[in-house]
Amino acid sequence: MREDIEFEAEGDTLRGWLYTPDEYDGPVPTVVMAHGFSAVKEMYLDKYGEAFSEAGLGALVFDNRNFGESDGEPRYEIDPWQQVRDYRHAITYAITRDEVDGDRIGVWGSSYSGGHALTVGALENRVSAVVSQVPVTDGYHNVRRLVRADIMGQFQDQFDQDRLARFQGEDPAMVPVVSEDLMGDAALPTQDSYEWFTETKEERAPNWENQVTLKTVEMLSEYSPIDYIHRISPTPMLMIIAEGDHLAVADKAFEAYEEALEPKKLVTLDGGHFGAYVEEFETSSGAARDWFVEHLVEGQ
Repeated sequence: MREDIEFEAEGDTLRGWLYTPDEYDGPVPTVVMAHGFSAVKEMYLDKYGEAFSEAGLGALVFDNRNFGESDGEPRYEIDPWQQVRDYRHAITYAITRDEVDGDRIGVWGSSYSGGHALTVGALENRVSAVVSQVPVTDGYHNVRRLVRADIMGQFQDQFDQDRLARFQGEDPAMVPVVSEDLMGDAALPTQDSYEWFTETKEERAPNWENQVTLKTVEMLSEYSPIDYIHRISPTPMLMIIAEGDHLAVADKAFEAYEEALEPKKLVTLDGGHFGAYVEEFETSSGAARDWFVEHLVEGQ
């Protein structure tokens, strides 16, 4: 069962879906979840919501502020700390729903929101289980691994110019999320990013737009979920890492996992970053489903 939902978050309306099991008796443990960098919920989050609800869980899926069906300005700007706060707004909304057991809340995130799941798990005492899939754990490290030094230098100059322009009332500068020209100024300058976003837009998510504000790239470089990972304990955490992930940088994710305290579990996927949603979906969704069932259902 899927219901369209909306809720208020610091003056803006965020929209999404609430999944519940086809048959349930009383409030159900529920997973709060949003997508990664610029992505909208139609980019496979429906499949995860369905997998969780088939296992007897609820799933509250929402579009990030400024993207998809959610409100917010400036459009296509990603403020990671605002997105963390919006996860917490979504939790608050979830526990007001009669279908949701507010004492059994999990958080799930993937890619950029995989980092958010770690951060929320560290800061939010209403969370009883965390799943972080192919996560960004250190934005500074990520940006410098992805963006050539000469392009990064250009970005730094553009950050300053954009800040001055915005101060003078001009619209924020924009950059593409992905580009066929991997030598250009895309925020995610990898071939697999270009292929996944463009193919998924055509097949599943025509409302995805290939742009973010330039400020988004600057804020990515300042965001570091790894700094919070040791604070998640004693909340149980599952991390799902793709061994060939050069977008979210697998070696940094493995480093973050080592810094996390128990209880924790690691699941590895073959292939790259986007395989988690497609080729490795059964593995990634199954591991998350089992973790939430263990800690939100059986462990209560």
